[in-house]
Order: sequence, then C-alpha cells, then structure tokens
Amino acid sequence: MVKQLFISILFLFCLLDANTQAPPIYGAESIHHPLIAEQGMVATQHDEATKVGLEILKAGGNAVDAAVAVGFSLAVVLPRAGNLGGGGFMLVHDAKGGNTRAINYREIAPKKSDKDMYLDAQGNVDNKKFNSSYHSIGVPGTVAGLCQALDTYGSMSIQEVIAPAIRLAKEGFPISHDLAHVLEKYQTRLRVCPETEKIFYPSNTSTYKAGDILIQEDLAWSLEQIAQRGSKGFYEGALAKRMAEDIQENGGIIQTNDLKDYKAEEVDVVKGTYRGYDIYSMPPPSSGGVHIIQMLNILEEYPLGFLGHNSAETIHLMVEAMRLAYADRSEHLGDPNYWDVPVKWISSKKYATDLRKKISTFNANISEEIKPGKVTDYESEETTHYSVVDKDGNAVSNTYTLNFSFGTGLVAKGTGILLNNEMGDFSAKPGSANAFGLIGGAANAVEAGKRPLSSMTPTMVFKDNKPYLITGSPGGSRIITTVLQIILNVIDHNMNIAEATHAPRIHHQWYPDILYTEKVLNADTKRLLAAKGHTIKTRAAMGSTQTLMIRDGLIFGCSDPRRPDASTLGF
Repeated sequence: MVKQLFISILFLFCLLDANTQAPPIYGAESIHHPLIAEQGMVATQHDEATKVGLEILKAGGNAVDAAVAVGFSLAVVLPRAGNLGGGGFMLVHDAKGGNTRAINYREIAPKKSDKDMYLDAQGNVDNKKFNSSYHSIGVPGTVAGLCQALDTYGSMSIQEVIAPAIRLAKEGFPISHDLAHVLEKYQTRLRVCPETEKIFYPSNTSTYKAGDILIQEDLAWSLEQIAQRGSKGFYEGALAKRMAEDIQENGGIIQTNDLKDYKAEEVDVVKGTYRGYDIYSMPPPSSGGVHIIQMLNILEEYPLGFLGHNSAETIHLMVEAMRLAYADRSEHLGDPNYWDVPVKWISSKKYATDLRKKISTFNANISEEIKPGKVTDYESEETTHYSVVDKDGNAVSNTYTLNFSFGTGLVAKGTGILLNNEMGDFSAKPGSANAFGLIGGAANAVEAGKRPLSSMTPTMVFKDNKPYLITGSPGGSRIITTVLQIILNVIDHNMNIAEATHAPRIHHQWYPDILYTEKVLNADTKRLLAAKGHTIKTRAAMGSTQTLMIRDGLIFGCSDPRRPDASTLGF
C-alpha cells in the first residue's frame, strides 16, 4: 500500500514530463542486437520468403515489388498462414510522394450469405459449420490486394515478382522442422480433404520429415494463371471455375460471380499521435488500428518510462487500457461500408481522457462492470506478417491470413489452394464469442458482401514525417496488444528493436476477464498484479512480430524468436 501511494504521488510530478521521452538509443551493452543494413531489408515468417524479398530488392525492385513477391512465396512455403485463398491488410508508404495508404483486401461474405446462416434449429451457433466447413469460406482477397499494390506502387511486372513462388512450388523446397511438426500435429483435420492429403502427406499412413522436399504442382499451375493474367487469372477463367465448382459440390455457397465481383479497396490510414510520434495503422474492418491509437491515447498521460518496463504498475495501466478498448471493440467495430464506425470518437484524445477516469492505479477493474462507451460525437492465430523497406525509404507493412492454421484445411480441387475460414470472424449471433473468445454484436453480423472484423494490425510509426518503425504480428485477438507493446517498448522504454521484440508480453481482451502473461514474466510482478485484483494465467508465447526501424540512415530489423523459420535479411 505504501509503495502504491508513493507511485501515485510521483504521477503528479511526472505527468508533465510524460510527453518528453528521449528517443531510443542503441547501446553497445545491449543483450539483443538487431540486424543492420543500408540498402534494404525484409523481415518475414519464413527464411525462403525473406530470401525472395531480398532477391527482388537486389534486382532493382522497390519495397512493394518485394512485398508482393514475398506474399506469393509465403503461399508456397508457409501453407498454414501464407496464402492465395485468404485475405489481409497492407500499408504502403510511398517515399517520393510522401503518402501512406492502406489496401484492404479482407475476404467478403458471399452473395448468398445471411445473418442466421450459422444458427441451428434451436438458434444456437453451429460451430462446425461456422469454422470448419465449406460454408466457412469468405471470398478470397489476397490475389486482388497484392496485384493492386503492384499495379499502383510497384515497378516490376507480375511475371517478375511471382516467378520465385512458381519456382518454389514447381521445384519444391526443404520442409523445415516446424512445418513437419505442424503437418503431423494437424493431420487428423487435414487428411479429411483428399486434395489436402494428396499435397501434404506422402501416403495415407506416413508424414513428411524435416528435409524432405515439398513439391506443389497444382499450386504452381494456379500461380501461373496469375502470372499470365494478373488478378483476372485468379478471379475469372479456369482457376475461378475450379474453385467455385469444388466449393459448391461440397455444399458451399461461393459462386463464380462472387469471385469475379471481388474488389480490393485502397483507403485512408487511421492516424494518431503518441509522445511526438505519428502512428499510422489500418482502419476498419481492422479493429487494430483504431484501438492501438485509443490505448496509446489512454496511456500517454502516464509516465510509463519512469514506472519501468513490465513493472506491476506499468502492466496494470496497460491492462486497464486494453480492457476498455476491447469493450468498445465488441459494440462499435465492423465493416464501415455496412456500419457507422465512430473512428474519430474512439481515437480522440478527449474520449481517452474520459476513459482514464475509469482507471484506478490501485485496483483492477472488473470486466462485468465495464461496458462499451456510448458515442457522444465524432483474426487466427495463424496469421503472418512481414515488413519491407527499400533504399529509397519506401516501406510496406503487410498482414494476411487464412484465419485458423491452414484455414479450413480444405484445398480446392486441382488448384493447390488452401481455403480460408474467415466467415468465422463474423458474429454468428449477437453477444456470442468467436473462436478467439472475442465478443461481437450487430456491427459485425453476417451480411452478403460484407467484410468480417479483423484484429490484423499492420502499423507504421513516423518520426519527423518519415517512417521510423514498420511492424505487425500474427496472433488472433493478441495481435493488437502485441503491436501496442512493440511501440511502447521502443518509445517509452528506449529499447532497440531486438530488445523490444524479445521482451515478455501480456494480453487482456475484456472477456474473458483474464490477464494472460508469457512464462518469463517476473513472478514477483505477477504477485503484485494479483494483489491489485488481476486474475492471471500463463500461456504460450504471444505473437510473432517482423519489425524494421529506420534511423540515422540505417535500417535495423528483427524477426521474432517466438516462432521457428522466421528471418530478417538486408544489404
């Protein structure tokens, strides 16, 4: 109690200095060292894809060329998350024009969708139909998004950037220990579909081992259709026909006109500020960007740097900000083309001031007593993120997904393409939780043509109007809090990007009312948090950030060690 009172008194003296944190300093005494380059850098979840991105940069391509090449290559080498059959979000910074834009290529509900399509006769959610059937598939957006980015901001042809992915699919690549492990782990689910089993298992009784070569001939054919015709090679013609026919033959509702009519959208980023830095992130239907800014606004008036990284006081304040933000997410966030999302209100400094009044420095709030705010004015865990910067200062932050690991686990016959289960990110029933425990309502109800809400949060932090930090992560509902902690670690706690990446993480999402911590969080800190009223559970590693920083004419990078096979390369 004495310590808490002392900290509260110090708040009064430190708040005036909270906005004047010193910039991060790279010290030789650092335990964790980032990779450093001058000409360009790529950070992805798989070493083969990172090599492809670097190959494109060295060949004279810009950051977008490399990012598109990485996106197609990950569809080959990281089948549990990289994809052609899913969707995602991309931020692009065009250094010459000084503009930063967002490309929304999130999946879309098929035309035959309706709000009650996942309810059984008793009005309860049929979770199998919702998450793991041919009804779970949203109209894929990845190919449209990558092609639109290349057409608008790239400098190379589709044939040039997709060639490495075709090579990897045709000639194969060595299966890593991680891929061999997950194929064995998920074989009960993946073997249900004959097309999936044919690709990922050498026989009906054996599995691939690390070092075996995985060749994907059907996927190579699909990539070649895109190389020949661009986006139309995916959404029209033979490939689209194969996908639609297979889905319909198995009871799904996607038709060829759903594919033909799909469009990616270029939209404005959502913007905020934090201690003199500009935060650019993804707007709805991403819930990440607006709530990153909301939480930063709440925390800006607390002296987190003084309180210390991952101290009980700092974590307590972070958790209370997370609790309030996720409560608002449950009611106010959805596809802005179908729901009036109050972005300006949620991300305003004024609303943050109101929310801050609900936070006690002594005791944890109870989630049952926290309700979404009233407007007064104006995804899977198996997602993957990558970041790219080129020599001219162009930058890409991209997050895309199939939702669950391997999506539905279903491959469209003759295509080699794993299909998403992103319809599971809608709210099948108001007030019900999705597979990640996130509560949703009418704002995110199923509706034909609508994009489901997502936690994917590709983000860029700017300093003096130039990109400073390019980051993002997989992790389902934990994506938002993972990205938040990278930003806080760099700005408030003066960490270099490797230190910021390796640091222990925590997560709270309003419901369930649990503070999740990684195993390595200090035991004494956990006891202090429990004394404040937090219910704490330890869980496996959270997130897998791929982060780049541009500073002093150099590019610093780090791939998260929490998942195997990731790498950062530069030159």
